Amino acid sequence: MNDRPAAGARVVIGMSGGVDSSVSAWLLKEQGYEVIGLFMKNWEDDDDSEYCSTRQDWLDAASVADVVGIDIEAVNFAAEYKERVFADFLREYSAGRTPNPDVLCNAEIKFKAFLDHAMTLGADYIATGHYARVRRLGLPGGGVRSELLKAVDSSKDQSYFLHRLNQAQLARTLFPLGELHKTEVRRIAQSLALPNAAKRDSTGICFIGERPFREFLSRYLPTRPGPILTPEGQKLGTHQGLAFYTLGQRKGLGIGGVKGQQRSDGTADAWYVARKSMQDNTLYVVQGHDHPWLLSKNLQAQDSSWVAGEMPAKGQYAAKTRYRQADAPCVLHPESDGRFALSFDQQQWAVSPGQSAVLYDGEVCLGGGIIAA
Repeated sequence: MNDRPAAGARVVIGMSGGVDSSVSAWLLKEQGYEVIGLFMKNWEDDDDSEYCSTRQDWLDAASVADVVGIDIEAVNFAAEYKERVFADFLREYSAGRTPNPDVLCNAEIKFKAFLDHAMTLGADYIATGHYARVRRLGLPGGGVRSELLKAVDSSKDQSYFLHRLNQAQLARTLFPLGELHKTEVRRIAQSLALPNAAKRDSTGICFIGERPFREFLSRYLPTRPGPILTPEGQKLGTHQGLAFYTLGQRKGLGIGGVKGQQRSDGTADAWYVARKSMQDNTLYVVQGHDHPWLLSKNLQAQDSSWVAGEMPAKGQYAAKTRYRQADAPCVLHPESDGRFALSFDQQQWAVSPGQSAVLYDGEVCLGGGIIAA
């Protein structure tokens, strides 16, 4: 069915000050919608620091709105962000897991608090600059079901971060960039002489930005030093706290001078974080990218969320266990209480508890859950 709303519908678009949301706003206006920009402020603790560019982002968003010819307002969701996203972020790291705050931010802030606010402005739809698509399917007897699809530009696809969106949210969401490649988005921005046309893409969520991650986390979580051991029990050093390390991590271990097993030419494989034992506060590291401790063909997941509203049937699908990863063929094994298991055709690298396992059926993102083991 034609999934484009009628011209004249009111669309409130989240504008971050970046190129993607800026071009999205222009595209929507060109398509005949009544467009209102909304700038979300989600972090306040140190938004005047060199790592958090909230003020400059707001100036960029307002400048773009002026060029495009739309109204824009700023709204503060910092309290909601701290309660719904950051508190969970800290809990997960404290428990030794590696959460993905972007996934939770989309579900709780950008498509919940933002959507609710947009409705008070009389919005028919909301829009963002995410690279993804929505397909609306007519159902027998009436009604519409929304599917979340990958973006045409596979290198920019962000469906992984959007997999927890539900039918009610998707029914009111537009993704103007879903059919475009990033190179075309940049070209449009330059042709319009947008003030942020050359602005580089953001590399992280505002409260971390590009600052040293361990330094940031140590402001909120206590250090708790413990041993760094090999699988054989050899002590290589001391870690600063299990919360500060992730599975597969190679840099920042503080054991760079330890060679371990060496090849005949005197070189040695790098060390990687392979396991974290919360019981005895021990960090285990292994040598070599393909060490058996870093590889697994199965995972367990919980706290699942499915775009269609229910878990898919057991069968062959594909999944991602981290964002920058090719789809991996697997079999879904549904369990009770929102839990499921995945068994992969090929071994997966550094599957990390706390991250999201996201399921796909071709170009359709079905949903997923939080990796438990």
